[in-house]
Amino acid sequence: MNEGGEEHRYDHRHRSLTGDIYFTDPPYGLRQPDGSFVGQELDCYGVYRCSPADGRLTLLIDDFVRPNGLVLNAAETQLFICDTERHHVRVFDMGADGTLRNGRVFVELTHADLVGRPDGMKMDVEGNLYVAGSTPEGLWVFNPEGRLIGLIGVPEGPANLAWGGVDWKTLFVTARTSVYRIPMKVAGMPVAL
Repeated sequence: MNEGGEEHRYDHRHRSLTGDIYFTDPPYGLRQPDGSFVGQELDCYGVYRCSPADGRLTLLIDDFVRPNGLVLNAAETQLFICDTERHHVRVFDMGADGTLRNGRVFVELTHADLVGRPDGMKMDVEGNLYVAGSTPEGLWVFNPEGRLIGLIGVPEGPANLAWGGVDWKTLFVTARTSVYRIPMKVAGMPVAL
């Protein structure tokens, strides 16, 4: 992404049914060969919307420390966004014009002595939120009210996930060195292509 000549890299994205593309802008793609990160060039790491109607790029939210995965609910009335550094997922109400309002913490990835670092996430058709916690605990699963209903263990810390299979009941999980396939009883929410 180049805004005013300054480079940032987008990470996760979600396309709405209207064609708008929402994406996050964390610093992860700005790593130097020595392992350090390029200095921050813009004033924030934000959440953006790109509208296909006019090609306009709009900064929607600018107060995340490390914005990461994001997903719209099925009705496209709410946008859920991970803040990896703060260990939580926030939710925003969607305006008819694609703007975001009423942001609040939806879930914290903390449970007993577990602390997750939210990365990618998806929803199932029942509105449950699956969050890749980037930790050995695996995927954190929350019901539509934000209550932790389970952890799905994977052999290594997951980074992202996607629904697939002919019936959308297969959860594919990407991790550091592998991709895992998990059969599920509930179908995943299909995404706009």
